[in-house]
Amino acid sequence: MTVKERDNRIDVICQHTRDGRIIPLKIRVKDEDGEFQTFMVQGYRDLTHPGKYTLGNGVEVSGCMIKTYECKIVVFGVEKVIRIYYHSTDNVWREVRSE
Repeated sequence: MTVKERDNRIDVICQHTRDGRIIPLKIRVKDEDGEFQTFMVQGYRDLTHPGKYTLGNGVEVSGCMIKTYECKIVVFGVEKVIRIYYHSTDNVWREVRSE
């Protein structure tokens, strides 16, 4: 299965700061049963850098179009770190999946 065949789009509530930064606050994803689950972002790290680079799942991206974040969420009482990215041309948030 290629990345394009998977639907890894997610809903994100974020804050746009006046200096142009984007801060992810809350995410909503579909679980394996197709139900939506909502998680507060407990902490995040902006992994975006200028130029081309490759995400963990092999997708090559350009820093000017894609903002990449590592986010801490709590799932059933367990802290989990996920990676998400925002594609500014498409205005779509996606979860980076390495499956």
